[in-house]
Amino acid sequence: MNKSIKTHEGRVALVTGAGQGIGQAIALALAERGAHVIATDLAAPEYTASRNDSVVQALQLDVTKEEDWQSVAAKARDMGGVDIVVNNAGYFPNRIVDDLDLQTWRRTMVTNLDSHFLSVKYFLPAMRQKKWGRFIGISSNIIGLAVPGMSHYMASKMGIIGFMRGLANDVAQDGITANSVLPGLTNTQATESQPDAQKRATWEQQAIKRLGEPKDITGAILFLTSDDAAFITGQAIVVDGGSYRIG
Repeated sequence: MNKSIKTHEGRVALVTGAGQGIGQAIALALAERGAHVIATDLAAPEYTASRNDSVVQALQLDVTKEEDWQSVAAKARDMGGVDIVVNNAGYFPNRIVDDLDLQTWRRTMVTNLDSHFLSVKYFLPAMRQKKWGRFIGISSNIIGLAVPGMSHYMASKMGIIGFMRGLANDVAQDGITANSVLPGLTNTQATESQPDAQKRATWEQQAIKRLGEPKDITGAILFLTSDDAAFITGQAIVVDGGSYRIG
């Protein structure tokens, strides 16, 4: 990544689930490109902020709680409002549908999908005033794969794509775009417990024969949140090394 290109200078970006993995990589990449970043997680991601504390601020945000969104939005107003929202926080327990209970279903939906709506509710008004904004929903390439025990997760991730496409139609007139990014299996703390043989079987089906790294996801985010992507909206961009193929 060319750190000298300040494509996001003057922008304020909020990233959820920024304490580790893909969210942390996105937050730091946006900061390197010149954005002031609000990095959020269930506990304020101080380590992420310490990696670039001149432009990264750590805040606590439970994406399932509306009052937390209200609090973060109030603090963001002191910075001039949020220009870029990257909804990365997620919940993905493995449950075959026979064992899936309503509590797990609802927690999956409120974490993975309701959070996107709440981010729009609290950050869209400032974007409309500025006539510029970017919403990114982190979905998953799992929606095109045969993975048992993930029906609830797939439903929530398909919902993100649908919501971003609908949102794109509602906000386009004000210079605001909304897109989804679908990562493949990525080397994070969330996946480190998976057996190596299982992970290898996954990446061997890809065109690029290796496990994805968090930094592999950031390029698509940086592009879609830049001025260069002003004519791209309502799209679902797959970043998985060539595993998910539409033929």
